[in-house]
Amino acid sequence: MSFSIAELHRHVQGTVHGDCQFMVQQLKSLESAGQQDISFVNGEKYLPQALASNAGVLLAPTALVAQLQSKCIVIEVASPYLAFAQLTHLFAQTPSITNIANTAQIHPSAKIGTNVHIGDFVVIGARAEIGENSVIYPHTFIDADVKIGHSAYIESHVSILGATQIGHHVRIHANSSIGAEGFGFAPYQGQWHRIAQIGSVRIGNQVRIGSNCSIDRGALDDTIIADGVIIDNLVQIAHNVQIGQHTAIAAKCGIAGSTKIGQHCIFGGACGIAGHLEITDHVQLTGFSMVTKSIAQAGVYSSGTGQMENSAWKKAVIGFRQLSEMPINRLVKQLTQLQQRIEQLELSLPFVKNSDE
Repeated sequence: MSFSIAELHRHVQGTVHGDCQFMVQQLKSLESAGQQDISFVNGEKYLPQALASNAGVLLAPTALVAQLQSKCIVIEVASPYLAFAQLTHLFAQTPSITNIANTAQIHPSAKIGTNVHIGDFVVIGARAEIGENSVIYPHTFIDADVKIGHSAYIESHVSILGATQIGHHVRIHANSSIGAEGFGFAPYQGQWHRIAQIGSVRIGNQVRIGSNCSIDRGALDDTIIADGVIIDNLVQIAHNVQIGQHTAIAAKCGIAGSTKIGQHCIFGGACGIAGHLEITDHVQLTGFSMVTKSIAQAGVYSSGTGQMENSAWKKAVIGFRQLSEMPINRLVKQLTQLQQRIEQLELSLPFVKNSDE
C-alpha cells in the first residue's frame, strides 16, 4: 500500500513543501521512519527528534516548516497530531471479514443492511437490525430487538443484549458485554432478592468501547452513553448510568449505578465513582481517584496517595491511622493551645524585642 504526497495532502487539508508525486509507503514514528515513510512533529518539543529522523515526509505545524523543509518533504498542517490521526485510517488494514459466513445464524426477521460483513458463528436474533457497511467478527451474539446503526465495527465474542440501541460509526472491541443484567438486589430478612432489569442501553454515534467492558442495562430507565464517548478496556458501567458527549474513560474505571456524568470529562485509569452522584461537565479525574460525592464545578480532581519509597509510605500509613483515631476537633484544640503557649512564652522572654523597635 502506498500513497502519493498529493493524495495525502488532500486527505489532511495541508500545504505541501516539496515533490507532490513522491510516494509514501508507511506511516511511522520519528524514530523508526525511513526515506519512504511519513511521520509527524507535534510541536517545538519534538524538533530535535525530527531533525534526527530519517523520515522522507513530515507533517509539521507552520512554525517549524522553515527548519524542516531543507531536510525532507513537509506537509504543513494546523494540527500535526490530528493529521496523523486522519492518516492512520488510510494506512490501517482493512477488515478480514467479507460477505456473510455460512455458519452465521441470522433470524429470518432480522434486517441486515447492504455491504454488511458477518463472520463465522455469529448469532443475530429476531427483529434485530444491522446498518449498512458494518463489520461483525466471529462468535458475536446480537440478541432480539437490538438495533445497530451503519458503519459499526464489532469484534469477536461481543454480546449485545436487552434491546440495546446503538448509533452510527460505533466500535466495540473483543469480549465486551452490552446490555447484560445490572447488579440489582433487594435485601430482606438476611437474603438478597434479585431485581429484574427491564430497562435497556442507548449508545450514541461515534462511540468507542474497548475490550472486556461491561455496560449494564437499566433497572427501569435506560443506561445512556452519548455521542463521541470513548471508553478504554476493562471498564464497568452499571445500570442507569448516564455519560455525556465526548467524555473519555481510561482502563479499569468503575462507575456505580444511577450516576450522571457530564460532557467532555476525562477519567484517568482505575477511578471509582460511587452511585447516585452527579458530575458536571469538564471534570478531569486523575488516576486512582475515588469519588464519593457529587462534583458541581469543573476542574481537575485527585485522591489517593502518591508514590513514595516503601519505608516512607509505611510511616505515612501510621500517621494516617493516628489521625483517624484522633477526632479532628481535638487535634485543632491542641494546636490552638500550643500556639497560645508559644505566644505567652515569647512575651515573657526579655530578649524577644518588638519588631517595631
